[in-house]
Amino acid sequence: MTIVCALPEDPALDQAQPVQIVKQDSEVDVNGYNFEFETSDGTSRQEQGDYKNDTEQQGLSVKGSYKYIAPDGQTISVSFVADKNGYQPVENKDASQPEA
Repeated sequence: MTIVCALPEDPALDQAQPVQIVKQDSEVDVNGYNFEFETSDGTSRQEQGDYKNDTEQQGLSVKGSYKYIAPDGQTISVSFVADKNGYQPVENKDASQPEA
């Protein structure tokens, strides 16, 4: 008895190119940091953190955003704040794409 198993080939897997970093920048000092990067597949992220030491807040206050292309081709874009009130993300809708 012989059993043969074959899986269909996905042409997209053969043609997939490695993702490359096309932009990268960062800066760190005693008062905070910022960084950003962008990759060849459309993914990007920016973030800025500031050290706060006042009566309103003590600790790090972070603002940023990230963007990527979902498997269905939709661009997902999120901006966020993380501070004394926690992580607060906001999805930014792409007006050129239909809503789900």
